[in-house]
Amino acid sequence: MLARAILEVVMSVPATTEQPNAEPNERARVIRTTAALKAAAVSGTLALPPGPWGLAVVLPDLITVWRIQAKMVADIAGAFGQSAQLSREHLVYCLFRHAAAQIVRDLTARVGERLVFRRATLQLLQRIARRLGVKASGRVIASSAARWLPVVGSIGVAGYAYYDTSQVADTATELFNENLEAIP
Repeated sequence: MLARAILEVVMSVPATTEQPNAEPNERARVIRTTAALKAAAVSGTLALPPGPWGLAVVLPDLITVWRIQAKMVADIAGAFGQSAQLSREHLVYCLFRHAAAQIVRDLTARVGERLVFRRATLQLLQRIARRLGVKASGRVIASSAARWLPVVGSIGVAGYAYYDTSQVADTATELFNENLEAIP
C-alpha cells in the first residue's frame, strides 16, 4: 500500500509557476520554509484525532506531505531555472535520499563531481517504491504511536514533518545548484 502511494506521488512531476530567480538559493529558502510550515500544519492537524481515528489518517497524512514536498521540489527547480529537466527520478531522489540513500542510489551515478541520473523503467521505480514503502513503514509505526497521545503526538508529528520537508528542500537545493543531466 505504501509502495503504491509512493508511485502515485512520483509518477507525475508537479507543474510549477516558479520562474528562474536571480537569487535561487534565497528563493529556495523561502519555498522551503513555506512548504515545511504547510507540511507541519497538515501533519499536526491530522495527528490530533486520538486512537483509531488518528490511525485512519496516517496514510493520507504521508501522501499529503509527499505531495507538498514534490511541489516544493518542482518550485525549487523552477527557481533554479531547471523545471524543464525535472524528472520523476529527481523527485524520488529528493523526496527519499535523506531517509533511504541506499535505496535511491540505483537512480544515480557520480561522474567526477557531477551527479548523473539514469532514466528509470517502471519496473525499477516499482522496485524502489516497494523498498521505500518498507522503509517508510517505520515512520508509519512511529506516527501511529504518537496518535495515541493527541496533543503531544501532534506536536511531535508536526515537528517531524517540518524537519523532513526541510531535508527534502536541502537535497533539492543542492541538486539544482548542479547542472542536471540524464543518461539512458
